[in-house]
Order: sequence, then structure tokens, then C-alpha cells
Amino acid sequence: MKILRFFIYVLIVLLVTPFLLVNYGPPGVATTSKVALHALVGYGGDEPDADIVRQQLSVADGFRVDLYATGLGKIRFMHLTAAGDILLSRPRSGEVLILKADGNGDGSPDDIHVLLSGLTRPHGMDYVDGWLYIAESDGVGKVAFDVESGEVSGDYTRVLTGLGDKGNHWTKTIRAGADGWLYLSSGSTCNVCEEEDIQRASIMRFKPDGSELAVYARGLRNSVGMDWAPWSNALFATDNGRDLLGDDFPPCELNKVVDGGFYGWPYINASTPDPDFGAKLPSDLPANRPPAHEFKAHNAPLGIRFLRHSKLAGYERSALVALHGSWNRSVPDGYKVVALQWQPDGTIIESDFVTGFLQNGKLLGRPVDVTEASDGSIYISDDYSGSIYRVTPADGLASSFTLPVAVSAPDENVGVLDAYDVKKRAALALQGKALYQQFHCAGCHEEQAGNALTALHERYNAASLTDFFSAPTPPMPAFPLNAEQREALAVYLFDKELNAAK
Repeated sequence: MKILRFFIYVLIVLLVTPFLLVNYGPPGVATTSKVALHALVGYGGDEPDADIVRQQLSVADGFRVDLYATGLGKIRFMHLTAAGDILLSRPRSGEVLILKADGNGDGSPDDIHVLLSGLTRPHGMDYVDGWLYIAESDGVGKVAFDVESGEVSGDYTRVLTGLGDKGNHWTKTIRAGADGWLYLSSGSTCNVCEEEDIQRASIMRFKPDGSELAVYARGLRNSVGMDWAPWSNALFATDNGRDLLGDDFPPCELNKVVDGGFYGWPYINASTPDPDFGAKLPSDLPANRPPAHEFKAHNAPLGIRFLRHSKLAGYERSALVALHGSWNRSVPDGYKVVALQWQPDGTIIESDFVTGFLQNGKLLGRPVDVTEASDGSIYISDDYSGSIYRVTPADGLASSFTLPVAVSAPDENVGVLDAYDVKKRAALALQGKALYQQFHCAGCHEEQAGNALTALHERYNAASLTDFFSAPTPPMPAFPLNAEQREALAVYLFDKELNAAK
């Protein structure tokens, strides 16, 4: 088998390398050949060890990066459960793995095994109301999943079937919105063309039972990563620009995605008409929406995750994006994780977060997805070496990186509302009660077992509970509340609890 794989490798190199030499020249051809093979057939690199990771990777100040797991094969997207387990898709083998949380503190998962198999190129996953949803290349399925035990039960059933998965960009990514819809991305069949299937090069949405499937936004060549900004609940998606227009054009994109939005492809790249299709732009399309941020050309942004649990300065309104790296630049670029920081005026500043996956011509890995645990640990998947990396605060104290901050109390009355005079407390409590009713909070916290809001004063003060509502721990959704509304909701809950104790 190894001999056969070797001959297949040699054959593909012989076919691909002349094309790369002609089009992109000698400087990056060694790395580019490896990446092209990886993109075409999933051929990956060696598994790194912990020492190599420490030597080669660099991380932003205040953090450290370590190898969490390796030898996982051709992995892609992750879903982190409330129990700290990582669900990991392996499309080419039709499997979803589960990496059990590091309960013994040795820096690696306590167990790794196949959770589901026999799927059709599974990719994105999300969890809603006891169900694990999995986006396969040609449909979406669900299975009952117990978060605490990490086990599935019952039959795996399809809620969507018949989705197109031919040609390029067959992966599907699924994310659950706070609005009750499931959002599903589907990439284009080609580098650049006019699609016959309106579901390709789009983001769709549907109800959890599979009903009301519709295209939500169009003109998105390959939007692999999606997430919602916790301060505004706006949906942002990465998008990979087209190839074969030179090293530096077109840029890859981050788009603020809205219902009915059109984002250009194949007629417009960012804000510039495409040289092949720009003159063919149909007159009945909505106006092109330019990107919220431009990445360098061919950097291939994939997974995006807004940080909801970081207390480190500078990361309050930030997202991390995995740049998979170029395959068609004369000098390879990307191969890192970057931080995007939203400024008060709405502009976005990009800076390096984890670098060194490509260093001195040595390719260690290609970042794919990013996720964040409730203790602030950050996990990065790499489909080139089949590895997961964990980023933690440099001092190793995850509690310093946790949102919200737990607060102990000397007695049941705690004084959590002592800072408010009677009039202010009553006004805020009344406003908070209206919000509690508006968002049907009782449906989870009073009508479902195990979710009761009890002893809040033993865990939070007014400031930390207010802070928590800006980025609540899943499965609680991030509601679109401003600072005053979050404070009002916190005051109401404390007021309700203290009155009940009298």
C-alpha cells in the first residue's frame, strides 16, 4: 500500500509541477507542489511532535501554543461541546471524531474515537436542542447527542437531501443562529463561472426540521467560515477569492452577510469588475456589497470565531481567522491564524495571532478552523498534518482568561445590588423583566429541568453578570442587547432571586 501511495504521489508531482513552474516560477514551487497535492487529493505532511511545535510556532503576546493532538488524518471543522469535548469532522473518510476533554490535565484529550461513520463527506457541525446537526456534502442530517456523556443515540436522519456537491468547493458549513434558523454555506462548482444551481456560491438558511430552505445571500464564491459578532449579532463570513489572476489579486474577503445580499462573485472581486465576467453582470441583481475586510490574495481564510471568553486587553471585540494558505502564488503566503480587531469606527485591524506554519520553506501545517472553550482556551485544526493545537494564556492560568468572573459571597444577601438606590434598582428591574419576557427566557430557565437560575449571587456580581450577557456560554444565544439592557436584565434576575429568598 505504501509503495502504491508513493507511485501515486510521484505521478501527481510529475503532472502538477510543470504547470506550477510555468505559472508561478521557482521561488515557492516546492511548497506550492505540496499544497497543490494536498488540495487535490488530501495528501498531507508529517505529524509534528510537541518540540517541533514549540520551536516553529509563534503566538501573540500573552499566550502560549501547544500541540494538543496529532495523527488524526484528514480533519477539517470542529464543534466544541459544553462539556469540553471536541467533535471533529473527517470528510474524506466519512467520519466525525470525538476528542474527550483533557480531564487529567496532561495536555491532550483523554480519549479519541469515531463518534459517527458512513457519512457523505461531513464538514460543519452545530448543536441545537439536544440534536447534533452535521453538514454533509449533499445534505444535512441530525442525531440525538448527549453533551455530558458525549454519546449519540437513536437513528441518524437527514433533514435536507439533494444538495449539489459536484465540482470544486463541495464542503458545507452549518451554524445555528440565535434567531432559530440554521445557516448553511455552499461553495461554487468552479474557479469562476456562472452557476446553474442557485444554491451554489451562497449561504442558505432553513428551520431545524429542514423546512423553509432558501438562499439567504449570493455571490459568495466559497464562504467556509461563519460566526456572529456577540456585540451586534451581525453575521460575518469568510470568502475565498478566485485564482489565476496573479499573485496579488483578487483579495480574499470577510463579508457582513445580510438577508438578500449579493457579494459580487463571479462578476465582481471585492469592488473590482472581474476581467472575464465583469461585463456579464446581470441587471436584475442587487448592488454588490463590498467586503467588511480584505485579506491578502490567495490566503484562503476558512474558519472564523469571535472571542467570547477572553479577558485579555485588546481582544474585547475580536475574531480569530484561520488562513489555510496559498497554492498559486510564486511566494507562498497565509498559513497562519490572524486576529481581527473591530475599532470604534467600525474598521477592522488585522494582526498575526499564530504564525510559523510555513517557515524557511518547511511546511508544518495548514490552519482550517478555530474554536474557543468556555475557559478561554483556543483550539486550531490543521488538515495538512492532522493535528489540533491549543492556545492558552501564557501563565497557564485559564481562570484569568475566563468570562464571566465568578464572585464568592459571604452570605445570601451578598449586597450585589447595594450600589443601586431604590428608585434606580426598581427602574432597571422593571426594564429587565420586560426583556426576560420578550426573549422568552422562562422557556429554558423555568420550564426545562436543570436550567433553573438559582444562587446567582454566589457566582456573579452585577458587573460580571452584565458582562456575561454580552457573550453567553452556549447553548444560550447572544441576544442583541445594549449595555443598559444587559445591566437591566442582571438587576432583574438578582432582584427576583433576593425577593424569592425573603
